[in-house]
Amino acid sequence: MSDRIASDAPAVPSHRTHLVRSGGTRLPALGVPSAASLSGGERIRLVLDGRQCHARVQAGADGAVIRGAYDTGGDLAVVDGRDDSVPPAEVENRLVAWCRGHDRERGDAVELDEIDPGFHYGLRAPGERTVYDVLRRPDTGLRDIARDLDG
Repeated sequence: MSDRIASDAPAVPSHRTHLVRSGGTRLPALGVPSAASLSGGERIRLVLDGRQCHARVQAGADGAVIRGAYDTGGDLAVVDGRDDSVPPAEVENRLVAWCRGHDRERGDAVELDEIDPGFHYGLRAPGERTVYDVLRRPDTGLRDIARDLDG
């Protein structure tokens, strides 16, 4: 059984941020607040309505952003491997689906919860409370092998 922690627990820093426009698409992206200590290129886990997703932090013109969240690291690799910022139709961007499901669009506020800084985060609408399953970080040896395979 995994550990669980509530979004309003003292051990979970929450950061108010906004959905932004990033790049040439009209799709919402998550503005990453500087207090979250994330920088471009980092891969994280992002929880959306209880679903564990994979996301990559990218450097944007106005700071770091997350343009999408995907079911698997493989989905993220497919999106990352493309020349444009629009993912292939068969790979669902869970961040966009979450925004639609919560009636959130560019300019709207959201809460980014730090479950495990630098690795595991949760996204929720302001005023919502949720409980997260706490993930263990991958073994560093396995992470290094995966990074070598990704190139």
